[in-house]
Amino acid sequence: MTTLEAARAALAAEHAAVYGYGVVGSRVEEARAAEAREAYDAHRARRDALDRAVRDLGGTPPAASAAYALPFPVQDAQTAVRLAAGLESRIAGAYADLVRAADGSLRAEAAAALREAAVRAARWQGGSVAFPGLAERA
Repeated sequence: MTTLEAARAALAAEHAAVYGYGVVGSRVEEARAAEAREAYDAHRARRDALDRAVRDLGGTPPAASAAYALPFPVQDAQTAVRLAAGLESRIAGAYADLVRAADGSLRAEAAAALREAAVRAARWQGGSVAFPGLAERA
């Protein structure tokens, strides 16, 4: 995977995460609403930075879809938390690919984003995995 391909894939994952956190925020319990808002804001910031990175690499950033298919119905706070954990795991995978493909400051940013996603995933799911972003590839 080239750096540009990995950056575009991470940007597409960020678009999906921003959409997904809109759903999470509408269903999560009030006690975790601030956490959902913070994650939403963080993903918007990462999305904007990746948009610039893709352009800097000479590529065209993928546009966000109007809607995204969710992996399961999100009807209550419990399924909203499960969705948030899944979003973070998916993002971690995209950033793991970008860490492998990039170098320099983009690689450092991807590593920071991977770390942040792993921390958020652990908070949402109440535990962590040894290698965030790689567990599903074992």
